[in-house]
Amino acid sequence: MPSFDLRLSTLRAAYRAKDTTPAKLIGELRAKATALNPEFNLFIHLLTDAEIAPYLDALEALDARDIDSLPLYGIPFAIKDNIDLAGIPTTAACPAFAYTPDESATLVAQLIALGAVPIGKTNLDQFATGLNGTRSPYGKCRNSVHPDYPSGGSSAGSALAVALGVASFALGTDTAGSGRVPAGLNNLVGLKATKGLLSTAGVVPACRTLDCVTYFTATASEASELLALTAKDDPRDAYSRANPQFNDAGAFGTLAAFRFGVPSTLEFAGCAESPALFAEARAALEAAGGTAVEIDFGPFVEAARLLYEGPWVAERYSVAGELMQANPDAVLPVIRDVLAKAPGATAVDAFRAQYRLQALKKICDAALDQLDFVLTPTYPRPVTLAELERDPIGPNSLLGYYTNFMNLLDYAAVATPAAFMKNGLPWGVTMFGRAFTDQYLLSIADTLQRSLALPLAGGTTLAAEASAKHARNDRVRLVVCGAHLDGLPLNGQLRARGARLVNATKSAPHYRLHALAAGAGETRRPGMERVAEGGAAIDVEVWELPSVELGSFLSGIPAPLALGKVELADGTWQTGFVCEGYGLQGAADITRFGGWKAWLAAREAGE
Repeated sequence: MPSFDLRLSTLRAAYRAKDTTPAKLIGELRAKATALNPEFNLFIHLLTDAEIAPYLDALEALDARDIDSLPLYGIPFAIKDNIDLAGIPTTAACPAFAYTPDESATLVAQLIALGAVPIGKTNLDQFATGLNGTRSPYGKCRNSVHPDYPSGGSSAGSALAVALGVASFALGTDTAGSGRVPAGLNNLVGLKATKGLLSTAGVVPACRTLDCVTYFTATASEASELLALTAKDDPRDAYSRANPQFNDAGAFGTLAAFRFGVPSTLEFAGCAESPALFAEARAALEAAGGTAVEIDFGPFVEAARLLYEGPWVAERYSVAGELMQANPDAVLPVIRDVLAKAPGATAVDAFRAQYRLQALKKICDAALDQLDFVLTPTYPRPVTLAELERDPIGPNSLLGYYTNFMNLLDYAAVATPAAFMKNGLPWGVTMFGRAFTDQYLLSIADTLQRSLALPLAGGTTLAAEASAKHARNDRVRLVVCGAHLDGLPLNGQLRARGARLVNATKSAPHYRLHALAAGAGETRRPGMERVAEGGAAIDVEVWELPSVELGSFLSGIPAPLALGKVELADGTWQTGFVCEGYGLQGAADITRFGGWKAWLAAREAGE
């Protein structure tokens, strides 16, 4: 087993084959991290032998059956040092702020209970305020590939731990892009899940109402697995949210036809390479079955500006403000500068900003409503360490152009590797969508990774084959064949639930169509019957409606009709209207017309 291939599946196979043990592997990784730290400053605290021993001892005490029951048995992971690990200081990259927690953060405790082993606390932009990784008294974090560029931040050390091959995955946080920008700069997947989906109990707040804990992984499939294992409502976290079933692990898979938004005007800040790289990523998704739709990105950009230009900076100040007043030198000058205007923010300012944000959210949500996701660059262009040295604010702000709005608008997002620039620096894109479409977005990331076949962090490659099941999101596709067709009397029941027409098509040639008997004043309805012989292809429409609306729609369907599975002409099976056998008694066979609308037209013409 190559020591740099730390993917979950690789380590499981190595442990099963007894090629290594958790103690041996983690000993090697600690030695590697120790050697790398002087150059990259990725760890604030690397666990000592004594500190890591209890976790390894607990694993060694297990029998084979117990090992098989732990999905993360022996998997090494790193923790951003604004997330608590019991008995280890949490600094938030500010020594004067440091404290030693008695209890681990909920998410850390979950991972340890699943068999994962923490190896250290990673460096970050102080108080998670920054997107570049250089704002730390524990040293600047340089890029994993190119020494002239930063790692990205604020989850700098966490991204480096995975990119440099000393952890299988790492925990970061993301309030304004801290889990996506470092991923884009280091050839990683960065999952910024829906707010509240991963517990933030035991996390030093940046903006408590916006903070998310994030995963850094080499592949989207690993992020999907970790999310499925840990997305749980947490009583310790007042902002925790239950994960709906449509966003469980079963949502991860290959993509059916999809629509994705792209900004009509893209910001690349003068980068010569990024426009072509983005066009290639867009083309790869189009080749995978996507239809690109240009959208006005202005409202998203305006929402992004509210995060630092509006009163939300006061929420950051609520964490570090007392320390800044009591001991100004304890906080880095650049952080003091960022937070300087916070004390002047008023409650009036806060409410006015909330009103504007809500207005923008209505506009942005409407743009997303007809799409499956939006594709953007992860950042307009990379910035150099020299640029940050000259101006710590401007280049840092540029990195957040495509990220700062995400939590304000309550969207899920996944940053994904998409290319390497001519100088070898990783370059990536981000897909974002409605809340609770996390697993669907990860499926998109997986599709893109497999189609581009880029080297993964550590030098391995991803096999081309993908999941055999179709991905699903927060929308349900519904096949209709009668009165719910576009323009017919019951179509309003779909539109009232926010449904959109996906396409008009035909069923597989295995159905017969019947006009059911109707009482006086009742809307005529058809019944589709699947038959072994003598069937035909029937005209149908595929509609898509929010999953949360399916129950109310289903409850209103009268007997003998029901929802079941209908085979379409392309061989896929979709949820659609079916008819119970008893309902066909007294019905007229109208199969020869090929569809309900054709029968209605013929009937009106007196044929």
